[in-house]
Amino acid sequence: MKFVATDVDDSVAKLAEKLRVEALRPDHAIDSYFYRSHLVYERELRELVFRSWIYAGHVSELQKPGDYLLLEIGEDSLIIVRDDSGEIRALMNICRHRGARVCEHASGNRKTFVCPYHGWVYNTDGSLKAAREMNMRPDFDMAAHGLKRARVVVYMGLVFINCDPEAADFLGPLQHLNEPLGAYDLANARVAHKQTYRVDANWKLVLENYLECYHCATSHRSYARMHTLKDLDHKVADVVQAMLDRTESVTGVKGMGKEHHGIYLGAESFGCCVYTSRYGLFDGYLTGSEDGQPVAPLMGHIQGYDGGAGDFQMGPLSFMLNYPDHCVLYRFIPRGLTATDMEVVWFVNGDAREGVDYERDKVTWLWHNTTLEDEYIITRNSEGVNSHFFEPGPYHPEFENTLKEFIHWYLATLSASL
Repeated sequence: MKFVATDVDDSVAKLAEKLRVEALRPDHAIDSYFYRSHLVYERELRELVFRSWIYAGHVSELQKPGDYLLLEIGEDSLIIVRDDSGEIRALMNICRHRGARVCEHASGNRKTFVCPYHGWVYNTDGSLKAAREMNMRPDFDMAAHGLKRARVVVYMGLVFINCDPEAADFLGPLQHLNEPLGAYDLANARVAHKQTYRVDANWKLVLENYLECYHCATSHRSYARMHTLKDLDHKVADVVQAMLDRTESVTGVKGMGKEHHGIYLGAESFGCCVYTSRYGLFDGYLTGSEDGQPVAPLMGHIQGYDGGAGDFQMGPLSFMLNYPDHCVLYRFIPRGLTATDMEVVWFVNGDAREGVDYERDKVTWLWHNTTLEDEYIITRNSEGVNSHFFEPGPYHPEFENTLKEFIHWYLATLSASL
């Protein structure tokens, strides 16, 4: 893990002054202060991360009552579990007695969650089942001491959580994705592989890298030779339009090329980012693989390869890159001031059999290697940004436009919190 020097003069007043200066130079990278300050990091968790909808898992990972997986955010832990009634819950992994975690393993199946410290027992819905000898307190209320809960929505098999009890509805905005995302039948898809890449950098640097493709041509040669997103729009307009003209007839899916843009300050409600578009692959490439050729059976309702890829955003920190034969989900989670978990999940058709219909290494090749390349450049970026001599430069007006939208939302949210 990388460490940076703590600012001993940090304060809310200093944060306010830094935000004032940022407002004087819009559309520039932000000051290194925002990557180095522990005060900023704690405020980010409270005001941005814990108020946003975040991908937590897929229904196939929670098939039976008692199936669970852990979601680690910052220094916190949540248990994502299917309870005995079949409902998916998100429970804070904190005993209501003196705070010990009640679940340790990353995934599994449990009939109850038992605190290892003093033995309090919780049902899979989070309710308190037993609190040893606490009947000695006549005022003790079992019903008032269940595990705290986060909000949960399930959309097309994707499980999202929000730690804010007052969070806005997410299912409404997600309906904009019904046609293009529904084509992949994700509710019945199979998780072919998932992997968490720990990046020794502030979470914003990791997310910022994903939000722009200015670096794609120079840092991702395998990706760049296939995907038109690495070029300015006007340079690849003919390729993209030709793909959009044939996408519905080739894939057999109405609305496959639909576009919707409602992210960050333009989201319908806070933390409810929803975006989709379809961009082209260069001629001769059908999917995102080592050679651009199919690596798995077609997904869901898709009937053919149109030479396109679906681009999706669901919440501020969760994204998908969907090819006709497999889908790739990215999630970015802060784990400390200088540590970020970048989880990548690969989905294939639910009926596909590993070793028969697909090979895992071929499905994961492109984005595993691209992620390793990202880790390298983000780490170099982090080392430069944390220099005392770093001076932020201007954003590119097209390649870094989505990144600008994130930064505007980020600065506006921090300013409002003051």
